[in-house]
Amino acid sequence: MFQTEYEFVLPKGYVDEEGVLHKKGIMRLATAADEIIPLRDPMVQQNPAYLTIALLARVIVKLGTIETVSKRVIENLFTADLAYLQDLYERINAEEIPVYRSVCPHCGEEVEIPVNFMDTGE
Repeated sequence: MFQTEYEFVLPKGYVDEEGVLHKKGIMRLATAADEIIPLRDPMVQQNPAYLTIALLARVIVKLGTIETVSKRVIENLFTADLAYLQDLYERINAEEIPVYRSVCPHCGEEVEIPVNFMDTGE
């Protein structure tokens, strides 16, 4: 089954307005809309670094007992937690290089050959 959601535990945790610590959460895979829609956000247009905040607020579907993670929640994370989530986002959304599985005609061993669609073979 194709995995679209990933559980995580923040290194420090988010402390809400009532002083409750939230460490466990769920991040889902990003869609094209997740990466495009935030570009219209005036905060992102004024400060491109804010894109990280807008993206994470879209893809984190749960944080502790918080069901709707807003940009305000992400803004108030400790920097260690923000760095952790940025890394997680990159890892789960990284493109996997497709491979062609074949059998070597010389030794009979199964091999995986990376497919590069950008290489014209010239």
